[in-house]
Amino acid sequence: MSFLRTVFNDSVIIHPPGFYIIGFETFPYISVYIIFLTFVYVVTLVFNILLIYIIARDHCLHTPKFLAVVNLAVIDVLLNTSTIPSMIKTFLFKDNFIPFNLCLLQMYVYYSVVSLESYALAILAYDRMIAICFPLRQNSVNTVTIMSCIVGLTWIYSLGRVAYSTIIMTRLSFCNSVRVFSYFCDYAPVFRLACNDYTLQWSVASASSMVNLMAPFSFIVLSYGSILVTVFRMKSVSSRMKALATCVEHLVLVAVFYIPIFSIFLLGLYVRSIDPDQRVLSLSLASCIPPCVNPIVYSLKTKEIKTRALALVHRTKISV
Repeated sequence: MSFLRTVFNDSVIIHPPGFYIIGFETFPYISVYIIFLTFVYVVTLVFNILLIYIIARDHCLHTPKFLAVVNLAVIDVLLNTSTIPSMIKTFLFKDNFIPFNLCLLQMYVYYSVVSLESYALAILAYDRMIAICFPLRQNSVNTVTIMSCIVGLTWIYSLGRVAYSTIIMTRLSFCNSVRVFSYFCDYAPVFRLACNDYTLQWSVASASSMVNLMAPFSFIVLSYGSILVTVFRMKSVSSRMKALATCVEHLVLVAVFYIPIFSIFLLGLYVRSIDPDQRVLSLSLASCIPPCVNPIVYSLKTKEIKTRALALVHRTKISV
């Protein structure tokens, strides 16, 4: 295997042609798991694209709430597209090699959209908080323009931050193993293969994980704290139940996304003794399931989307 040598700060940096993804080499039921992930990917594409189509073609749904929903749907499609097709390719063609630059690209896309997923859930919590806590000021505080700015800022921040994290990976020299024990070009498993100091990469990964998980999660917790205070001030029990009912789907998605991600990312960075097979399987499930579940549990269960989806199906049957 030939290695590319470059010079950085008078030091020779060795970049391999690529890496071998070996996360599922010893997994006993890999064929069943790949079939399951294929189903998950198809559901992710169909339901999220359907959701985007319904909202895009109906001007009545061009509101801050559904702008946030479309943002989540786009992120969901990108998140599963960044990993599942490559896993299927590896299984079908028995080719687990990924070129160095493509590895960095996959790393960049995956961690960008994971970060965006976290912020998208926080944006939806913001929408719920404004709707319940400030109903009379909702049209002035939470407009399409304001929501567009919030969504745009999260994209700029996430894409820029992960770009820096990815660029500093090129400072590492890989002169020994190029076998990545993960199901994709995972950040920590890759930088730990380096034969020079990776303290900077570890620090950036650690800080980024804390900020991009804790900041949105903390905002969600504070948002629901405000919602609970407002709800318990309501005199009518039916009003309380109605307000809380609008939050159930979002809370389910928050739990599905954050609990596994918190556990795996933070344990993976700080506890080296975590079982590699368990980490790979858990991380793949934690990353792939939420984009599949989101449009079903949250978006398509909202009254506005469900009504229009059923109308679309009815028109399709009539035309056929």
